[in-house]
Amino acid sequence: MASSYIISFALVACTLFLMSGTSSAQLNHNFYSKSCPKVFDVVGSVVRAAVAKEKRMGASLLRLHFHDCFVNGCDGSVLLDDTSSFTGEKTARPNNNSIRGFNVIDDAKKKVESACPGVVSCADILAISALESVLALGGPTWQVKLGRRDSKTASLAAANSGVIPPPTSTLANLINRFQAVGLNTKDMVALSGSHTIGQARCTSFRARIYNDTNIDSTFAKSRQATCPRATGSGDNNLAPLDVKTPTYFDNSYYQGLVSQKGLLRSDQQLHNGGSTDSLVETYSKNPKTFFADFAAAMVKMGDVRPLTGSAGEIRKNCRVPNS
Repeated sequence: MASSYIISFALVACTLFLMSGTSSAQLNHNFYSKSCPKVFDVVGSVVRAAVAKEKRMGASLLRLHFHDCFVNGCDGSVLLDDTSSFTGEKTARPNNNSIRGFNVIDDAKKKVESACPGVVSCADILAISALESVLALGGPTWQVKLGRRDSKTASLAAANSGVIPPPTSTLANLINRFQAVGLNTKDMVALSGSHTIGQARCTSFRARIYNDTNIDSTFAKSRQATCPRATGSGDNNLAPLDVKTPTYFDNSYYQGLVSQKGLLRSDQQLHNGGSTDSLVETYSKNPKTFFADFAAAMVKMGDVRPLTGSAGEIRKNCRVPNS
Protein backbone atom coordinates (compact mmCIF):
# COMPACT_ATOMS: atom_id res chain seq x y z
CA MET A 1 0.00 0.00 0.00
CA ALA A 2 2.50 2.53 1.10
CA SER A 3 0.20 5.09 -0.34
CA SER A 4 -2.78 7.29 0.22
CA TYR A 5 -5.06 4.34 -0.16
CA ILE A 6 -5.43 1.07 1.73
CA ILE A 7 -6.04 -1.98 -0.35
CA SER A 8 -9.46 -3.55 0.04
CA PHE A 9 -12.41 -4.82 -1.94
CA ALA A 10 -15.94 -3.53 -2.28
CA LEU A 11 -18.30 -4.38 -5.14
CA VAL A 12 -18.87 -7.85 -6.48
CA ALA A 13 -17.67 -9.07 -3.11
CA CYS A 14 -19.46 -12.38 -3.04
CA THR A 15 -18.30 -13.30 -6.51
CA LEU A 16 -14.70 -12.48 -5.77
CA PHE A 17 -14.77 -14.38 -2.50
CA LEU A 18 -15.87 -17.49 -4.31
CA MET A 19 -13.32 -17.02 -7.06
CA SER A 20 -10.31 -15.83 -5.10
CA GLY A 21 -7.49 -18.32 -4.97
CA THR A 22 -9.21 -20.88 -7.18
CA SER A 23 -6.09 -21.32 -9.31
CA SER A 24 -3.53 -20.61 -6.61
CA ALA A 25 -2.77 -24.29 -6.11
CA GLN A 26 -0.95 -24.16 -9.44
CA LEU A 27 1.43 -21.46 -8.17
CA ASN A 28 4.69 -22.54 -6.59
CA HIS A 29 8.01 -21.04 -5.58
CA ASN A 30 10.01 -23.17 -8.00
CA PHE A 31 7.87 -22.50 -11.06
CA TYR A 32 10.82 -21.06 -13.04
CA SER A 33 13.55 -23.26 -11.54
CA LYS A 34 14.30 -24.77 -14.94
CA SER A 35 12.91 -22.25 -17.42
CA CYS A 36 14.37 -19.12 -15.78
CA PRO A 37 16.40 -20.08 -12.71
CA LYS A 38 17.91 -16.62 -12.17
CA VAL A 39 14.66 -14.66 -12.30
CA PHE A 40 14.91 -13.55 -8.65
CA ASP A 41 18.48 -12.37 -9.17
CA VAL A 42 17.62 -10.49 -12.34
CA VAL A 43 14.54 -8.74 -10.97
CA GLY A 44 16.21 -8.18 -7.64
CA SER A 45 19.19 -6.41 -9.17
CA VAL A 46 16.91 -3.95 -10.98
CA VAL A 47 14.80 -3.28 -7.90
CA ARG A 48 17.77 -2.84 -5.58
CA ALA A 49 19.33 -0.32 -7.96
CA ALA A 50 16.08 1.62 -8.22
CA VAL A 51 15.55 1.68 -4.45
CA ALA A 52 19.16 2.71 -3.86
CA LYS A 53 18.57 5.66 -6.19
CA GLU A 54 15.24 6.59 -4.59
CA LYS A 55 14.07 4.99 -1.34
CA ARG A 56 10.45 5.84 -2.08
CA MET A 57 10.51 3.53 -5.09
CA GLY A 58 10.41 0.50 -2.80
CA ALA A 59 7.05 1.59 -1.47
CA SER A 60 5.80 2.37 -4.97
CA LEU A 61 6.65 -1.09 -6.30
CA LEU A 62 5.08 -2.78 -3.31
CA ARG A 63 1.96 -0.73 -3.86
CA LEU A 64 1.80 -1.70 -7.54
CA HIS A 65 1.54 -5.35 -6.54
CA PHE A 66 -1.28 -4.54 -4.11
CA HIS A 67 -3.20 -2.51 -6.65
CA ASP A 68 -2.76 -5.24 -9.24
CA CYS A 69 -4.06 -8.02 -7.02
CA PHE A 70 -7.08 -6.14 -5.71
CA VAL A 71 -8.51 -5.32 -9.13
CA ASN A 72 -9.55 -8.60 -10.78
CA GLY A 73 -6.71 -10.55 -9.19
CA CYS A 74 -2.91 -10.71 -9.56
CA ASP A 75 -2.80 -10.58 -13.34
CA GLY A 76 -0.57 -7.63 -14.27
CA SER A 77 -3.57 -5.62 -15.45
CA VAL A 78 -2.46 -2.50 -13.57
CA LEU A 79 0.54 -2.24 -15.89
CA LEU A 80 -1.44 -2.00 -19.11
CA ASP A 81 -1.67 1.29 -20.98
CA ASP A 82 -4.95 2.26 -22.62
CA THR A 83 -5.66 0.75 -26.03
CA SER A 84 -8.30 1.26 -28.71
CA SER A 85 -10.33 -1.58 -27.19
CA PHE A 86 -10.16 -0.74 -23.47
CA THR A 87 -9.30 1.98 -20.98
CA GLY A 88 -6.93 0.62 -18.39
CA GLU A 89 -6.56 1.12 -14.65
CA LYS A 90 -3.84 3.76 -14.56
CA THR A 91 -6.23 6.71 -14.68
CA ALA A 92 -8.71 5.29 -12.17
CA ARG A 93 -9.42 7.59 -9.23
CA PRO A 94 -7.22 5.70 -6.74
CA ASN A 95 -4.37 5.43 -9.27
CA ASN A 96 -4.29 8.63 -11.28
CA ASN A 97 -1.24 10.76 -10.44
CA SER A 98 -0.55 8.28 -7.68
CA ILE A 99 0.77 4.85 -8.69
CA ARG A 100 4.28 4.86 -10.09
CA GLY A 101 7.29 2.64 -10.72
CA PHE A 102 6.27 1.45 -14.18
CA ASN A 103 9.68 2.24 -15.64
CA VAL A 104 11.35 -0.01 -13.08
CA ILE A 105 9.05 -2.87 -14.01
CA ASP A 106 9.83 -2.17 -17.68
CA ASP A 107 13.55 -2.40 -16.95
CA ALA A 108 13.10 -5.63 -15.02
CA LYS A 109 11.01 -7.11 -17.82
CA LYS A 110 13.62 -6.23 -20.44
CA LYS A 111 16.37 -7.93 -18.47
CA VAL A 112 14.24 -10.98 -17.77
CA GLU A 113 13.31 -11.22 -21.46
CA SER A 114 16.98 -11.08 -22.34
CA ALA A 115 17.72 -13.98 -19.99
CA CYS A 116 14.55 -16.01 -20.54
CA PRO A 117 12.50 -14.84 -23.54
CA GLY A 118 8.75 -15.34 -23.32
CA VAL A 119 8.82 -17.21 -20.03
CA VAL A 120 8.16 -14.92 -17.04
CA SER A 121 4.90 -13.00 -16.70
CA CYS A 122 4.63 -9.35 -15.75
CA ALA A 123 2.33 -10.36 -12.89
CA ASP A 124 5.12 -12.52 -11.45
CA ILE A 125 7.66 -9.74 -11.95
CA LEU A 126 5.39 -7.52 -9.87
CA ALA A 127 5.23 -10.14 -7.12
CA ILE A 128 9.00 -10.57 -7.09
CA SER A 129 9.51 -6.79 -7.15
CA ALA A 130 7.33 -6.43 -4.06
CA LEU A 131 9.49 -8.91 -2.19
CA GLU A 132 12.74 -7.35 -3.35
CA SER A 133 11.50 -3.87 -2.41
CA VAL A 134 10.69 -4.95 1.13
CA LEU A 135 14.03 -6.70 1.48
CA ALA A 136 15.89 -3.66 0.16
CA LEU A 137 14.33 -1.54 2.90
CA GLY A 138 15.07 -3.94 5.76
CA GLY A 139 11.86 -5.97 5.82
CA PRO A 140 11.11 -9.69 5.99
CA THR A 141 11.36 -12.33 3.31
CA TRP A 142 8.75 -14.82 2.16
CA GLN A 143 8.39 -17.58 -0.39
CA VAL A 144 6.93 -15.91 -3.47
CA LYS A 145 4.74 -18.34 -5.35
CA LEU A 146 5.00 -18.01 -9.12
CA GLY A 147 3.25 -19.18 -12.25
CA ARG A 148 0.80 -16.35 -12.82
CA ARG A 149 -0.03 -15.35 -16.37
CA ASP A 150 -0.89 -11.89 -17.64
CA SER A 151 -4.30 -10.47 -18.42
CA LYS A 152 -4.93 -9.40 -21.98
CA THR A 153 -7.12 -6.53 -20.82
CA ALA A 154 -7.72 -4.09 -17.98
CA SER A 155 -10.77 -2.27 -16.66
CA LEU A 156 -11.08 1.34 -15.61
CA ALA A 157 -14.56 0.59 -14.30
CA ALA A 158 -13.31 -2.23 -12.09
CA ALA A 159 -10.57 -0.05 -10.63
CA ASN A 160 -13.10 2.73 -9.99
CA SER A 161 -15.80 0.49 -8.50
CA GLY A 162 -14.62 0.80 -4.92
CA VAL A 163 -11.96 -1.89 -4.93
CA ILE A 164 -9.40 0.64 -3.69
CA PRO A 165 -11.29 2.88 -1.28
CA PRO A 166 -10.34 6.43 -0.29
CA PRO A 167 -8.42 7.09 2.93
CA THR A 168 -11.71 7.79 4.73
CA SER A 169 -12.53 4.07 5.06
CA THR A 170 -13.98 2.81 8.31
CA LEU A 171 -12.67 -0.25 10.13
CA ALA A 172 -15.81 -2.20 9.30
CA ASN A 173 -15.42 -1.44 5.60
CA LEU A 174 -11.79 -2.51 5.62
CA ILE A 175 -12.54 -5.78 7.38
CA ASN A 176 -15.46 -6.63 5.10
CA ARG A 177 -13.62 -5.81 1.91
CA PHE A 178 -10.56 -7.83 2.80
CA GLN A 179 -12.78 -10.76 3.68
CA ALA A 180 -14.26 -10.48 0.19
CA VAL A 181 -10.97 -11.72 -1.28
CA GLY A 182 -10.29 -14.31 1.39
CA LEU A 183 -8.07 -12.17 3.62
CA ASN A 184 -8.97 -12.05 7.30
CA THR A 185 -8.72 -9.22 9.79
CA LYS A 186 -5.19 -10.17 10.85
CA ASP A 187 -4.11 -10.17 7.20
CA MET A 188 -5.63 -6.72 6.77
CA VAL A 189 -3.86 -5.23 9.78
CA ALA A 190 -0.56 -6.86 8.83
CA LEU A 191 -0.75 -5.73 5.20
CA SER A 192 -1.56 -2.22 6.36
CA GLY A 193 1.91 -2.28 7.88
CA SER A 194 3.26 -1.66 4.40
CA HIS A 195 2.53 1.95 5.29
CA THR A 196 5.71 1.82 7.31
CA ILE A 197 7.28 2.99 4.04
CA GLY A 198 6.07 5.45 1.44
CA GLN A 199 4.30 8.77 1.35
CA ALA A 200 0.85 10.24 0.80
CA ARG A 201 -0.32 13.41 -0.91
CA CYS A 202 -1.81 16.33 1.01
CA THR A 203 -5.17 15.70 -0.66
CA SER A 204 -5.34 12.34 1.10
CA PHE A 205 -4.81 13.56 4.64
CA ARG A 206 -5.89 17.23 4.64
CA ALA A 207 -9.28 16.55 6.19
CA ARG A 208 -7.73 14.45 8.94
CA ILE A 209 -5.08 16.91 10.08
CA TYR A 210 -7.55 19.82 10.22
CA ASN A 211 -10.78 18.17 11.35
CA ASP A 212 -10.15 14.93 13.24
CA THR A 213 -9.97 14.72 17.03
CA ASN A 214 -8.28 11.31 17.29
CA ILE A 215 -4.94 12.77 16.25
CA ASP A 216 -1.92 13.97 18.19
CA SER A 217 -2.08 17.77 18.11
CA THR A 218 1.64 18.30 17.64
CA PHE A 219 1.69 15.79 14.82
CA ALA A 220 -1.29 17.48 13.16
CA LYS A 221 0.36 20.89 13.32
CA SER A 222 3.58 19.55 11.82
CA ARG A 223 1.65 18.18 8.86
CA GLN A 224 -0.35 21.38 8.46
CA ALA A 225 2.92 23.23 7.81
CA THR A 226 3.23 21.58 4.40
CA CYS A 227 -0.44 20.89 3.70
CA PRO A 228 -2.48 24.14 3.70
CA ARG A 229 -6.15 24.00 4.58
CA ALA A 230 -7.28 25.47 1.27
CA THR A 231 -8.07 22.95 -1.44
CA GLY A 232 -5.77 23.40 -4.41
CA SER A 233 -2.92 24.73 -2.33
CA GLY A 234 -0.15 22.18 -1.94
CA ASP A 235 -2.42 19.31 -2.97
CA ASN A 236 0.51 17.22 -4.20
CA ASN A 237 2.84 17.95 -1.28
CA LEU A 238 3.98 14.68 0.24
CA ALA A 239 4.27 13.48 3.81
CA PRO A 240 5.57 10.15 5.12
CA LEU A 241 3.03 7.58 6.25
CA ASP A 242 5.42 6.56 9.02
CA VAL A 243 6.58 9.54 11.05
CA LYS A 244 9.66 7.80 12.52
CA THR A 245 11.41 5.73 9.85
CA PRO A 246 9.66 6.35 6.51
CA THR A 247 12.37 4.71 4.40
CA TYR A 248 12.92 1.64 6.55
CA PHE A 249 10.59 -1.34 6.78
CA ASP A 250 9.91 -1.87 10.47
CA ASN A 251 7.06 -1.78 12.98
CA SER A 252 7.15 1.95 13.79
CA TYR A 253 3.99 2.53 11.73
CA TYR A 254 2.05 0.72 14.45
CA GLN A 255 3.80 2.69 17.17
CA GLY A 256 2.57 5.80 15.41
CA LEU A 257 -1.00 4.50 15.44
CA VAL A 258 -0.82 3.85 19.19
CA SER A 259 0.32 7.48 19.58
CA GLN A 260 -2.52 8.74 17.35
CA LYS A 261 -0.09 9.68 14.61
CA GLY A 262 -1.69 7.79 11.75
CA LEU A 263 -1.50 10.05 8.72
CA LEU A 264 -4.64 8.73 7.03
CA ARG A 265 -8.04 8.37 8.65
CA SER A 266 -8.11 4.78 7.46
CA ASP A 267 -4.76 4.16 9.17
CA GLN A 268 -5.94 5.43 12.52
CA GLN A 269 -9.08 3.30 12.29
CA LEU A 270 -6.86 0.32 13.08
CA HIS A 271 -6.26 1.74 16.56
CA ASN A 272 -9.32 3.74 17.51
CA GLY A 273 -11.10 1.74 20.21
CA GLY A 274 -12.08 -1.08 17.89
CA SER A 275 -11.47 -4.79 17.49
CA THR A 276 -8.01 -4.40 15.94
CA ASP A 277 -6.48 -2.29 18.71
CA SER A 278 -4.84 -5.23 20.46
CA LEU A 279 -3.24 -6.52 17.27
CA VAL A 280 -1.83 -3.08 16.47
CA GLU A 281 -0.40 -2.93 19.98
CA THR A 282 1.14 -6.37 19.56
CA TYR A 283 2.82 -5.36 16.30
CA SER A 284 3.99 -2.09 17.84
CA LYS A 285 5.87 -4.04 20.52
CA ASN A 286 6.95 -7.14 18.61
CA PRO A 287 8.49 -6.61 15.17
CA LYS A 288 9.10 -10.34 14.71
CA THR A 289 5.39 -11.06 15.02
CA PHE A 290 4.60 -8.30 12.54
CA PHE A 291 7.19 -9.56 10.08
CA ALA A 292 5.89 -13.12 10.27
CA ASP A 293 2.26 -12.09 9.83
CA PHE A 294 3.08 -9.65 7.03
CA ALA A 295 5.00 -12.31 5.13
CA ALA A 296 2.16 -14.82 5.50
CA ALA A 297 -0.40 -12.24 4.37
CA MET A 298 1.68 -11.33 1.31
CA VAL A 299 1.66 -14.97 0.22
CA LYS A 300 -2.12 -15.13 0.69
CA MET A 301 -2.66 -11.91 -1.22
CA GLY A 302 -0.54 -13.21 -4.08
CA ASP A 303 -3.03 -16.07 -4.39
CA VAL A 304 -5.94 -13.78 -5.24
CA ARG A 305 -7.44 -14.93 -8.55
CA PRO A 306 -4.27 -15.57 -10.55
CA LEU A 307 -4.46 -16.54 -14.20
CA THR A 308 -2.75 -19.88 -14.69
CA GLY A 309 -2.45 -22.71 -17.19
CA SER A 310 -3.65 -21.59 -20.61
CA ALA A 311 -5.46 -18.48 -19.36
CA GLY A 312 -4.08 -15.07 -20.31
CA GLU A 313 -0.62 -14.80 -21.82
CA ILE A 314 3.02 -14.02 -21.10
CA ARG A 315 3.33 -10.42 -22.25
CA LYS A 316 6.45 -9.39 -24.15
CA ASN A 317 5.89 -5.79 -23.05
CA CYS A 318 4.19 -5.24 -19.71
CA ARG A 319 2.38 -2.15 -21.02
CA VAL A 320 0.55 -3.77 -23.93
CA PRO A 321 -1.11 -7.10 -24.74
CA ASN A 322 0.74 -9.29 -27.23
CA SER A 323 -2.06 -9.02 -29.75
